[in-house]
Amino acid sequence: MKKLTGLFITALLLLSSCGSVPITGRKQVLLVSDSEVLSSSLTQYSDYMKSAPASTNAKGKAMVTRVGKKIAAATEQYLKANGLSAEVKNFSWEFNLVNDKQVNAFCMPGGKIVVYEGLLNIVSSDDELAVVIGHEVAHAVAKHSNERISQQLLTQYGAQMLGKALSNKSEAIQKIGNSVYGLGAQYGVTLPFSRKHESEADYMGLIFMTIAGYNPNVAVTFWKKMSASGSTSVPEFMSTHPSDATRISDIQKFLPELEKYKK
Repeated sequence: MKKLTGLFITALLLLSSCGSVPITGRKQVLLVSDSEVLSSSLTQYSDYMKSAPASTNAKGKAMVTRVGKKIAAATEQYLKANGLSAEVKNFSWEFNLVNDKQVNAFCMPGGKIVVYEGLLNIVSSDDELAVVIGHEVAHAVAKHSNERISQQLLTQYGAQMLGKALSNKSEAIQKIGNSVYGLGAQYGVTLPFSRKHESEADYMGLIFMTIAGYNPNVAVTFWKKMSASGSTSVPEFMSTHPSDATRISDIQKFLPELEKYKK
């Protein structure tokens, strides 16, 4: 009987915790509040930025800020125009360039964007940088970190925690958040999302960059350059990221739909 009661409570909590991703409408389980995610991620972000080597590349810093602000404005524009104004309060945008040769970038929940200098060796225009920043912002808008934390809460604590209506879960969230964000000496960048999340962020990011006035067609060229550079050469079956060929093929399929978002 106790087991059945626990399963019933778990089912009710899962149903009450369902959300949907903007744009795609995909259903997701979000067991953690926005404020809890923002709190745990901000701690990780603040610690990382204290130790991250600041860039002295004035031109690069200006580029990251310029493109970031336009993508952020486009994102908020979309949310407000689609009945999601309440989501805007979750973002306090920051745009940083750090002195790191990795070809990477990330956006923490709350809109904390970090670009590594190594990426600028691949990027040749604001449009190409918009592909990356649009993608990273999409992860935040889609609440992919919340979804991953929720999945790990279910895996590690299951009905035991859910049966208590997730009371006193702050410590668990912080602990799981540390592994989800992975911002520290061990990783140096947020851990990879699932292939589903990556593909969803590609799609949503293209929409955000298009609304911002950037040319989404450059995404194909950009990912071909990334592929040629060897930055994403891990075979698809060994990686949570889509392979270059899969990603480029999917983007090409998305492009016709983006016409309606152009100014």
